Amino acid sequence: MVAMSGGVDSSVTAALLARRGYAVVGVFMRLGQVDADEQTTRARSIAGRLGVRLEVADLREAFQQQVLDYFSNSYLQGTTPNPCVVCNRTIKFGLLRAIGRQLGIEAMATGHYARTALALDGRVRLLSGLDARKDQSYFLCGLGQEHLAGVTFPLGETTKDEVYQVAASLGLSGLHSAESQDICFMQGRDLAGYFGGLPPRPGDCVTRSGEVRGRHQGIFRYTVGQRRGLGIPDASPWYVIGLDPLRNLVVIGKEEDLWQDRLEIAAMHWVADCEPALPQTFMIKIRYRHQPAQALVSREGDRYIVRFVEPQRAITPGQFAVLYLGDEVIGGGAIRCSP
Repeated sequence: MVAMSGGVDSSVTAALLARRGYAVVGVFMRLGQVDADEQTTRARSIAGRLGVRLEVADLREAFQQQVLDYFSNSYLQGTTPNPCVVCNRTIKFGLLRAIGRQLGIEAMATGHYARTALALDGRVRLLSGLDARKDQSYFLCGLGQEHLAGVTFPLGETTKDEVYQVAASLGLSGLHSAESQDICFMQGRDLAGYFGGLPPRPGDCVTRSGEVRGRHQGIFRYTVGQRRGLGIPDASPWYVIGLDPLRNLVVIGKEEDLWQDRLEIAAMHWVADCEPALPQTFMIKIRYRHQPAQALVSREGDRYIVRFVEPQRAITPGQFAVLYLGDEVIGGGAIRCSP
């Protein structure tokens, strides 16, 4: 089973597996996309070109409950969500995988730029993709052994340029959709547009010392590290350094206030389904495009404390801290706060 969206990555994934002699069944997920009919038609056209059977799975209700509600509630509670991490665990490699098994299909592939390898003890290791520009292993940090068993990522050994070359050689150029640069359900909207139906909830923009320097129209419009939209003139820029949903405050500071050397994770997920020896040093990403930084991870009761060797900029509650050893994803969890 291949998750087919009508995009170039999933289309080439299906093509490569068909070339290798696999019987491929494509599945298009209806998630409430505005242009779902157009996307379904595109996916059917590509599947037909490849000689692949295509099924359509209506997952709108589950996507609303598992992903969209989480996304909205996170912003309203003053944290910055990562819906792709949650969707991969609950929808793509959870519910969709279960649908495949109902169809009698045990093996699954997606167009993620990541790799897997079998460890000596039989567990599945999750590895970063070879194309560093497109590596998507960060978004798969919530997967466990039950998700990864029987999963393959054919694009993990390729580059994006090679994928476009394969698409052209198969006559798919012009059939697949343009590469998405956004969260799929945002479809070009910013947060103000997404939450456009919510009434403004004005509050103060304050410094750490409590000095009021401006007003905001709702904390859901802001995230840590944001500079634009504050409208507070000064000799040097102001940035969002924190959100206080209980008091409806946007906390602002200067560039130096964005740098911290610690963070906390309340619920860590381990890809191997078991906790490694701690404390231990890992390379850690605090967001998708973050350059991994060295840090010591220790456990204190039910909390995991991450201490970076060098301070990191804009550590953001709600985003995921993902732990790597070399090119292997060890685990990750949502950042709760900076202790």
